[in-house]
Amino acid sequence: MKKELPGRVEIIAVGSELLTPYFQDTNSLYLSSRLNDLGWTVAFKTIVGDDREDLRLRLREALRRTRLVMVMGGLGPTGDDITREAVAGALGRDLVLQRDVLERIEDRFRRRQLPMPRANKKQALIIRGAAVLPNRNGTAPGQLIRVGGKKIVLLPGPPHELKPMCEESVWPALGEEQCGHLTRAVLRATGLTESMVEALISDLYPKTTDLGLTILASPGQIEFQLCAFSAVSRVLAENKLRRLKSRLIRRLRNHVFSETGESLEEIVGLLLKKQKKTLAVAESCSGGLISHRLTNVPGSSEYFLEGAIAYSNAAKIDLLAVPPDLIETHGAVSFPVARAMASGIRRRARADLGLAVTGIAGPTGGSPDKPVGLVFTALAWPGGTEVQKNLFLGKREQVKLQSTQKALDMVRRHLLQKARAKKRRTR
Repeated sequence: MKKELPGRVEIIAVGSELLTPYFQDTNSLYLSSRLNDLGWTVAFKTIVGDDREDLRLRLREALRRTRLVMVMGGLGPTGDDITREAVAGALGRDLVLQRDVLERIEDRFRRRQLPMPRANKKQALIIRGAAVLPNRNGTAPGQLIRVGGKKIVLLPGPPHELKPMCEESVWPALGEEQCGHLTRAVLRATGLTESMVEALISDLYPKTTDLGLTILASPGQIEFQLCAFSAVSRVLAENKLRRLKSRLIRRLRNHVFSETGESLEEIVGLLLKKQKKTLAVAESCSGGLISHRLTNVPGSSEYFLEGAIAYSNAAKIDLLAVPPDLIETHGAVSFPVARAMASGIRRRARADLGLAVTGIAGPTGGSPDKPVGLVFTALAWPGGTEVQKNLFLGKREQVKLQSTQKALDMVRRHLLQKARAKKRRTR
């Protein structure tokens, strides 16, 4: 059995509000990123409501399975702030009123010319043996508790208090006993299903403790999250990661569109700028989603000229000069109409490339000959066109998203092919 990466951490977020649909834990994203920088591996993230016994149980379990437990929230002055009491109970330790901490809290109220409520006194209760982590932005101090060879860190919940406390006190303390060096990378690919990916790379899954590979599938895209660990140096970790990444890229070939986490629209934009090409888009079933994605990229005005949502047949005829007889003979969702849409938008915008999408996004409108999910994507350039027939599965939103992914990937592949051809000619 493969061993776990060393330096495992559990992050516990405390607060019943985080168990409702109205609030979400964002602090753990920051904590995970900074912990990874220090060589720690986040193994678990847990949310616990404002219940002492629940938190005691989760803390005891976390101490059994990880070296470091970070608990955030529940350090306020109100009755539902139970973190101090629950952690002290789980460890069998007393809470001690620490006078210098109380004086700092009182001074904070004096500087604001306000009386300190009695409830704030509980924030000066420190678990016996804990080191106090100063809070320069609030009244709740953090605490660092050592339990054998393990540690518990208590942090306030508000991000404007938690982050400065970590930067000033927590990360320096953890960095002194850094577990090692952990480095990460993200690959993104398109044009493959999850099962196709499994068939291609199943023998490349790491079998040692120092490498990790996670695959995340979404409509039209597969993301590969890679990590590598070294107890010796960051350079060794990066070399291990580079070897794993290279093996994956060789196996997946041109399906990989990003090696550093960029979106497909960002990559398409970079290629268009590099080759000094312009693009115009005609959309039917995607309803403007391609144009939206392209214009979300800063600087897209350098290469994106125009987008037309030609949803009705009349719009296809009027805006894109699609011949009416093509629609009458073949239907709006067809190979010839997609090709005419791409050529029409290219001519209209005087662009180097014209991209078009027409299809049936559903849930209604399909037929045995043209089922829901049938989408034609087309690309036109001076002297040529390419049209692809696609059958996408999923609900309406998923079909639309997959349509845009396929269309943008057609642009990417075309530009890469042109770049390779130019390189061959210049040799």
